[in-house]
Amino acid sequence: MGKKYSRKASTPVFDLEDIEEGLEGYEELEKSSLMSQKNFEKRFGQSPVFITSTLMEDGGLPEGTSPTALIKEAIHVISCGYEEKTDWGKEIGWIYGSITEDILTGFKMHCRGWKSVYCMPKRPAFKGSAPINLSDRLHQVLRWALGSVEIFLSRHCPLWYAWGGKLKLLERLAYINTIVYPFTSIPLLAYCTIPAVCLLTGKFIIPTLTNLASVWFLALFLSIIITGVLELRWSEVSIEDWWRNEQFWVIGGVSAHLFAVFQGLLKVLAGVDTNFTVTTKAAEDAEFGELYLFKWTTLLIPPTTLIILNMVGVVAGISDAINNGYNSWGPLLGSSSSPSG
Repeated sequence: MGKKYSRKASTPVFDLEDIEEGLEGYEELEKSSLMSQKNFEKRFGQSPVFITSTLMEDGGLPEGTSPTALIKEAIHVISCGYEEKTDWGKEIGWIYGSITEDILTGFKMHCRGWKSVYCMPKRPAFKGSAPINLSDRLHQVLRWALGSVEIFLSRHCPLWYAWGGKLKLLERLAYINTIVYPFTSIPLLAYCTIPAVCLLTGKFIIPTLTNLASVWFLALFLSIIITGVLELRWSEVSIEDWWRNEQFWVIGGVSAHLFAVFQGLLKVLAGVDTNFTVTTKAAEDAEFGELYLFKWTTLLIPPTTLIILNMVGVVAGISDAINNGYNSWGPLLGSSSSPSG
């Protein structure tokens, strides 16, 4: 018979009552306003040394703690069961239960008053790997967009969470942008479909523009161009990279973002859970071997359908313009000049 091993739960080395010297940086009034021991343990876990170190104004460790005892306490803190029945993963630390846990964690930290700075050193501080072919990239974007939809439909939605708190207005707008962008797939899909439908049916929904409307229309296009130029100068990317990013935004918008909206609604409202695909990352020694590798996925059905629809629409529009003469070329150029054409 084999030996039976019992898994012994780790226990804290210190008691919270024995560590009064750890709170020397606090006044008596502040000490009296602190939570009780049970509230501390429920919130942060049963590690008095760890709790006391978080309460110390200048950081550090409580006095009188030996290295051996600290190692035992550290083992207790990193044990698998330490976070059970605490607020870790719910209100404190890295928030669990979300595909985009980085957005949710950062949002809750900013709601508590944490501040962020933009740091972009000349030498990259971190390097990582990412999928480089279209199919794997779309699956990754689908996972990100699905996480944003879940946050939008949860109580942590930046539209209504923590109003009156420490979150600044511009920070709230930035977080709103990170969770509503998948829903832009619906108007984008209409934008890519309507011109082709107009070419096929010969009926155009855009009325004749007046002089004032033409000025506003031209100003809108100029503002878009100026915004793109400013983004290029700020991000220091080439025009080719910027154009590829714009292309992928359209492809991902009518595929991964659209799928994420419906999957998120099914998951949150109907309880239908969807499995996501773990994307493969490009290894350093592989270079760009998989860059042009084509893998068919259902995410490519909407953009492929739109490409075929627009190509058929352009052919039908050119044929109609040739048959009907000069007056038909104006609407044709107006429809085919859109990015979806």
